[in-house]
Amino acid sequence: MKRCTLNRITRAAMTLPVAGLALLMAAGPAAAAEGSARATLAPVPVNPVNASGTGSVQISGTTLSFTLAAQGLLAGAPHAAHIHFGETARNECPTASDNNAAALSGETDPHQHFTTTEGAPAYGEIVVSLTTSGDTSPASGLAVDRFAVGDNFEYSRGDVQVSEEVAQAILGGKAVVVIHGVDYDGDGTYSAGNRGVSDLDPSLPGEATDPALCGVLNATPVGGVAAGDGSSSTDESSTLPYVLGGVGLTAAAGAAFAARRSSRTTA
Repeated sequence: MKRCTLNRITRAAMTLPVAGLALLMAAGPAAAAEGSARATLAPVPVNPVNASGTGSVQISGTTLSFTLAAQGLLAGAPHAAHIHFGETARNECPTASDNNAAALSGETDPHQHFTTTEGAPAYGEIVVSLTTSGDTSPASGLAVDRFAVGDNFEYSRGDVQVSEEVAQAILGGKAVVVIHGVDYDGDGTYSAGNRGVSDLDPSLPGEATDPALCGVLNATPVGGVAAGDGSSSTDESSTLPYVLGGVGLTAAAGAAFAARRSSRTTA
């Protein structure tokens, strides 16, 4: 009977390290979105734009802060700007091959115009409207009275609320900043001209809504560690000794417990 009892205790002690390891593996912290990302904005292919810009964001949970700057766009005109993301999109800036050359209403030379609709398969839908004030949801995507105006601007906003999915997409390099507004005919204003009306809103000229600049948001290093999904990057080889050390301590404790029980049983 004593030998059977000792065997049961020994087997129980041997299972403690396995159970402890399972708990260590299951008790990892949730990956909260935390970090920053930056985009370098370059002209969209096809469209006659000689401009540049940058966009940077800070993410803390589901709160976003951003700074947007651009130089060389159409002076005296509003420039709608957004963060785009789509689950089925390529989540990148478009290429010239994305121009399907399908004529839109009033458009007489589609090969010379790259529209927002044509770029959607590359960069996805609007998830944040980078307005200067008020609402920042996709519903404000065409709120031309609340976007930056001019050929040279820089502005910042904080406390923009986004979904967890959008926060993770931004820090995962899957979100794209797009600034709109292209003066195709060079008349110094947004007009219908050969481009016709907007594919997004027929009450607006297409020049006002076609994409001008684009850039993918890429996570930036924070404290020397790249911000990926908001969690710290750790080398598995460096953590393994600590995990195994913890398991060894658990095993030692289990063996000591079994030895004490054994001594009492055989006494």
